[in-house]
Amino acid sequence: MAVQIDIHRMIKPQVSWRFRDQGCLLLCRHILLLAATVKQFIDFIPLFLFFIVYKIDPRVVDLAGHEVTLGGIYSATAVLIISSLVVYGALFISQRRLEKSQWLTLIACLVFGSLTLAFHSETFLKWKAPVVNWLFALAFIGSHFIGDRLLIKRIMGHALTLPAPVWTRLNIAWIAFFLFCGAANLFVAFTFQSIWVDFKVFGSLGMTVLFLVGQGIYLSRHLHDTDPTTPKTED
Repeated sequence: MAVQIDIHRMIKPQVSWRFRDQGCLLLCRHILLLAATVKQFIDFIPLFLFFIVYKIDPRVVDLAGHEVTLGGIYSATAVLIISSLVVYGALFISQRRLEKSQWLTLIACLVFGSLTLAFHSETFLKWKAPVVNWLFALAFIGSHFIGDRLLIKRIMGHALTLPAPVWTRLNIAWIAFFLFCGAANLFVAFTFQSIWVDFKVFGSLGMTVLFLVGQGIYLSRHLHDTDPTTPKTED
């Protein structure tokens, strides 16, 4: 009695799952790579502390023999300034340097936070996120005209090898992202007074995560455009 074996039916599911697993691992790898490379998530440590203090009902507490008001926008702004100094100071001590984006974030926090406390007006702090995002966008735009490499390639070029058109599209995507984030923060801050702090923290974080996931998916489609066996050359 002859037995007929369908080899294709036996192998196909295994091949399908193997490529599916590889695709998932590849996607996760580049999402993490992008997050670590851009180092944007470090900005959310002071923001989370700012949010927690902001949500506390204002109360007077004794701190080292001094009465300090805890809770509300102004004490939260003070916490934002102090925590930013601590976080970026620790990074500077451990790494002996800060990225330009981190210097910009720290300086903006000190400037807009100090103005908020000095003039007792939260309007200055509302402008911080739009201004910082638009300055980042301006830096990415400038790299199209200044220098020999796009800014995104300077940031990620040590880890990825991609065709020139893909680098250009990635750079444009970051420009659009920062422009949109700045406009969204500005609109919410001056339109929805009751939720602008919530959006400043969780809205910005959500937009960042979604953008990185989308970019990871886009990159996973183009990584095979280059020969992985070709050694990477320095520009």
